[in-house]
Amino acid sequence: MYDYINGYLESLGDGWSIYLWLVAGALIIIACIYWIIWAKKHEQFDEDIKYVIFQEDDIDKMSKEDYQKSREVIKQQIERRDEVLAQERLAKQQKRAT
Repeated sequence: MYDYINGYLESLGDGWSIYLWLVAGALIIIACIYWIIWAKKHEQFDEDIKYVIFQEDDIDKMSKEDYQKSREVIKQQIERRDEVLAQERLAKQQKRAT
């Protein structure tokens, strides 16, 4: 099997490997575009995500404004999570009804 593959590759001549690299590069670019679209669709680009890691006990480690911002962001995250879960439950119910 190895001799067959090696013989085939040698029969291609010079310059064939560039096409392999071009195809590999194109596949990588397509995969990156797909994952960026997926991330945007699933709300992964959130600049306020840094505030979610803080807890109620971290008030002494933050400025008053940052602490208030973290509480607002967490509240928004919880509300959005509840919305998404409600949408998923509704979709499952509609799927069962059909």
